[in-house]
Amino acid sequence: MSVEEFEQLERHAPETVWLEFIKGKVQVKPAPDGNHSEIVAWLQRECMQHLPDLSLHAERGLKTERCRKGRTRADGALVPRGGLKGHGEWSDTGTVLMAVEVTSWDADAAQRDRLDKPDGYAAAGIPVYVLIDRDDCTVTVFTHPEDGRYRRQVNAPFGAPVEIPDPVNITLDTEPLKEFAD
Repeated sequence: MSVEEFEQLERHAPETVWLEFIKGKVQVKPAPDGNHSEIVAWLQRECMQHLPDLSLHAERGLKTERCRKGRTRADGALVPRGGLKGHGEWSDTGTVLMAVEVTSWDADAAQRDRLDKPDGYAAAGIPVYVLIDRDDCTVTVFTHPEDGRYRRQVNAPFGAPVEIPDPVNITLDTEPLKEFAD
């Protein structure tokens, strides 16, 4: 399937279905549960407090992978304020400083959030990818994208401070995430 065919299919999908195009395959993105949404809202508040000139956009469509042949709906995309102005449903990643995913409880989460999406975000040149993993109660920060892979990753348990380096440059107090550890 081509990117153009995928975009046409996605435009005609019901509002309750979110589709992604990852590594040449159409995938259905699961609807977020309440805890998932609360975690994204927490991160939005943290970003607003510490990074007032940046905006974390939830469920943002991004053109990812090599040559922008992927279409991923990030749980969060951090951009300079106004950085998405004029963009359509699927944004080029040139203004994206950080992509965020919160794991879902579906069977494909391990492959999609831990392997496929980091590779796509790295190939698209997004400087930082943050994975909030509810399965093992950790936050992983991926940095230094090169040749379609992030070359560094730092993993911390919920509750530990998490350093997010440039171009974001903040430390997250992840203590509130312990509330979502089931």
